Amino acid sequence: MTSPSTRAAGAVERWILDELVPGGSEEQLRAQLEALEALARDFESRRDRLAAAVSAPAVLAWVREYEALVATASRVQAYGSLRFAADTREPAALAAHNRIQQRLVELHNRTLFFSLWWQGLLDEVAEPVLAELLSAGAPDVVHYLEELRRVRPYRLDETSERLINQKDADGISAVLTLYSMVTSGFEFAPPDANPGDSRKVSRDGLMAHAHSPQPAVREAAFRELYRVYQEHAAVLAQMYIHRVRDWHNENVRLRGYKSPIAVRNVANDIPDAAVEILLEVVREGAPVFRRYFEKKARWLGMERLRRYDIYAPLEGADQQVDLGAGLELVFETFDEFHPTMGRLARQVVQHRHLDSELRPGKKGGAFCATVNPTLVPWVLVNYAGKNRDVATLAHELGHAVHSQLAGGHSVLTQQPSLPLAETASVFGEMLVTQRLLASGPSRAVQRELLASAIDDIFATVLRQAYFVRFEVEAHRAIVDGASPEDLDRLYRANLDEQFGSSVLVGEEFDREWLLIPHIYSAPFYCYAYSFGQLLVLALYQRFREQGEAFKPGYLKLLAYGGAARPQEVLAEAGVDIEDAEFWRGGLAFVARLLEQLEACDR
Repeated sequence: MTSPSTRAAGAVERWILDELVPGGSEEQLRAQLEALEALARDFESRRDRLAAAVSAPAVLAWVREYEALVATASRVQAYGSLRFAADTREPAALAAHNRIQQRLVELHNRTLFFSLWWQGLLDEVAEPVLAELLSAGAPDVVHYLEELRRVRPYRLDETSERLINQKDADGISAVLTLYSMVTSGFEFAPPDANPGDSRKVSRDGLMAHAHSPQPAVREAAFRELYRVYQEHAAVLAQMYIHRVRDWHNENVRLRGYKSPIAVRNVANDIPDAAVEILLEVVREGAPVFRRYFEKKARWLGMERLRRYDIYAPLEGADQQVDLGAGLELVFETFDEFHPTMGRLARQVVQHRHLDSELRPGKKGGAFCATVNPTLVPWVLVNYAGKNRDVATLAHELGHAVHSQLAGGHSVLTQQPSLPLAETASVFGEMLVTQRLLASGPSRAVQRELLASAIDDIFATVLRQAYFVRFEVEAHRAIVDGASPEDLDRLYRANLDEQFGSSVLVGEEFDREWLLIPHIYSAPFYCYAYSFGQLLVLALYQRFREQGEAFKPGYLKLLAYGGAARPQEVLAEAGVDIEDAEFWRGGLAFVARLLEQLEACDR
C-alpha cells in the first residue's frame, strides 16, 4: 500500500465507502438490508420467550444477538449518511439516505421490545442478573444494561415509543435533512472575485478568508456569508422554531425531563449541577478573552477590533500548507507523544477514509464518524491549506485515535459520552501547537502561534458556552411564542455580554444563530466543546508536569470509550467535574498563554 505521505502530498483526498457497501452498488445495498432484515426477524420471532429469560445466560444471549444486529445496522446507516455528506446535492445519495433511515426506524421499532422489557424489570430481579454477568466477565454488557435502566424514568410505553420514532423519521429528522441540504447548497462569491467573475465557493471556502491578513477581505467574507443566509432567514428560522417545539413537546411534556438542557445532560450522563458550574465559570472567564481582543486590536493597528477581525492573523498565518505536509505534521506529532497514536491516525488515510476536498454540495465543517469497533473511522474536513486546517486535521484524527483505542469494547459501549468525546481531539490540537512552539520559531511566528491558540480556545470554550446560554433562553422563549425577531434580540444580548466593549459587532451578527448547525441537529451539544477544551487544558498541564508517567493513564482514559460512566472515568484521573476550581484552572491556562503572548512584545 502507498504510504500516506506519498499518496496525500499535493493531492486532494476523497473517501471511499467500499468497506460499508462494496462498490456502492444498489445490489450490494439491497443485500445488506436483506441480511439486516433477517437478523431483525429472527430477533423479534422469540419475543414471547422473554418472560422466561430472567437469568444471566439468557439475558447475555439476547444482548449478544442485539449487538450483532446493531453492528450490521451501523454499516448501512454510515453508508447512507457518509454518502449524503459527501454530496448533499446528489439525488441518488439523498434517496439512499432516506430509504436507509426509514428502514432503520422500522427495524428499531420492531426490536424496541427488548430494551423496554429490561427497563421494566423490578430492581430485585435485575440486580442479581447484573451481578452474575459482572462476575462472569461481561463488563460491557453490564454497563450497557445499567445505562438502559439509568434512563428508564424517561421511557414511554412501546406503542408511544414506536409512534415517536415513526413520526420523527418523516417529521423532525426530515426537517434536519432539509436544513443540511439547503445550507450545504449555498454558494458564495469569494471576496477576491473581480467584477463579472462567476466563481462560487462553499461556506468553508468563503470562511477561509476570515483569516485573511487584509481587513477588507475579512469584512467582505462575513458580509457575503450573511447576505446569502439572510435570503433564506425566514425558512431557516422556522426550521429552528419547529425543532425547538418538537424537542420540548417530546422530551419535557411527554418524557418528563425537567428542562430542555436536562435531556442532553442525561444523555451525556453529566449532572445538571456540573453543567451549570461549567457554564458559569466560563462566563466568569469572559474578561480574559476581552482583554485579549483589546490587545489584539492594538497589535493589528486598530482602535477597536471588529467581529470580522477576531480570527485575523498577527503575522505569518496566511502561508499555504498542502495536505501532505499537514498530515505529516500531525502524524509526527502524534508519534512523538506515543507511537500508538501516530499508527492509529495513519489508519484513516491508509484505509482511504479521509475526505478533505473543498467542493460544492459537500457537507460543511468537519467530523469523525465512528461506525463500529471493527472499522477505522471516516473523517471529513474541508481543507483550505491554512494553519487552522492543520489544527482541524489534528482534531478529527484525534477523534479517530480515540475511537480505535476504544475499539476493544462492544459496539454498544464504544462511543464515549459527548463531553469526553472531545478529549483526544482537543489534546491532539494542543500537541501540534506546542510542537510548533517548541521548534524555536522567530518571535513573530511564536506570537502568531500563541494568538492562534487563544483564538481557537475562544472558539471552543467561550463561544460554544455562549451558544448554549442562547439555547437555554431561546428554548424558553420559543415555547412562550417568540418570533424570529425576538430570537435576534436574545442573540444580540448574548453577544453584548460575551464581548462587552472589546469588540464592535455589526447588526448582521444578530442572526448568527441561524448559522449554527449544532443547535438544529443536536440541541445543547456545544457545551461538550467547552467541557472538553478545559478538561484538556488541565490534562495538558499534568502532562507537562509528569512527562512520560502521564501517558499510560491518558491512553487508559481514552480506551474506556463509553464503557464506564464519565464521572467514574474522570474521578480515576483525579478530576472532580463539580468543582468550580477545576474549571477555573483551565481558564488560568488561557491567562498564562496571554501572558506569554504579551511577553513577545517586550
